[in-house]
Amino acid sequence: MKRVVLYTRDGCGLCETAKQVLLAERAGTPFELEEIDVEGDDALEMAYGIRIPVVVVDGEELFELVVDPDALSRALAD
Repeated sequence: MKRVVLYTRDGCGLCETAKQVLLAERAGTPFELEEIDVEGDDALEMAYGIRIPVVVVDGEELFELVVDPDALSRALAD
């Protein structure tokens, strides 16, 4: 099963949109989803702070700011 990580923060509209794309895909394609809030963690804020949302699939960063539903489907089908 694929593992997807969503780096996010509270109050981020783009993050909510990305999460909805992930949940919609998850309805038809099972995968493990972990949501990580970057706030309060200096290392995560440095790595992802201005680029969130960031989506990582099986350790590979695939999306930042916007999640393309078709590209996500292809990444999870491999």
